[in-house]
Amino acid sequence: MAEGFGLKGPRGWVFRDVGVDLPPGGILAIEGPSGSGRTCLLLALTGRMRPTAGFAEIGGLRVPRAMAAVRRISALGPVAGVSELDPALTVAEHLGERVLLRRRHHTSLGGTLRALVRPRAERAAEKRRRTDDALTAAGLDLAGLPNGGRTSVRDLERLEALRLSVALALVGRPRLLAVDDLDLGLSDAERTVAWDLLRSVAADGTTVVAVCGLAPAGTDAVRPAGAPRRTERTERAERAERAEATAENMTGEGTADALAETGRA
Repeated sequence: MAEGFGLKGPRGWVFRDVGVDLPPGGILAIEGPSGSGRTCLLLALTGRMRPTAGFAEIGGLRVPRAMAAVRRISALGPVAGVSELDPALTVAEHLGERVLLRRRHHTSLGGTLRALVRPRAERAAEKRRRTDDALTAAGLDLAGLPNGGRTSVRDLERLEALRLSVALALVGRPRLLAVDDLDLGLSDAERTVAWDLLRSVAADGTTVVAVCGLAPAGTDAVRPAGAPRRTERTERAERAERAEATAENMTGEGTADALAETGRA
């Protein structure tokens, strides 16, 4: 849930007076045009940007008081400039990197020495199990890709790339999944498939928050209020503003945790 949730930056309110009450395993759409504060709201709800007004509560943890804890129970799907896929890497490389980062991050947060010295076979089995579970939940069949796991990200279709991003996020088995620009570059039929994907993730108990232009009928939705509609800005300018807001509102500890969570180093 969130009450009076807002973020004010150097250029004024990015979003303000956001109120929402979403049950665990629900889906919330953050809808509106690009430049309306959608992505910043998404990052704030996952503990990756510090709000300046109100609060949000995720899994009994309150933002901004427990932002680090919220980051540990949430995961980002595709978010431009924050958790983008690397086009030079293959699907298998992305998956292997995410499992490794997740294991190291988990250990640094209090894992036992045994987690570091477990037999190689045991570690490999866990890696396969986590990877297979995430791929199944995201509906990504490696056998259906042009070169299987060796397929480069640059060769993926938009919907396949979305599934991969979701799978990477689900490797850590988060309680909250956040997805940006869900409907970007998708046809009407593909949008339906994308929303069905998120519904299946939510049906397994993971709460989902997704940014979109317009949410499907019957989907709980919130539209950031108070932010100027900057639809005439170019995508490059929008990304620059997003990066600036992220740098200004993340704490030092938060940046390190967020980088580890999203696979950036």
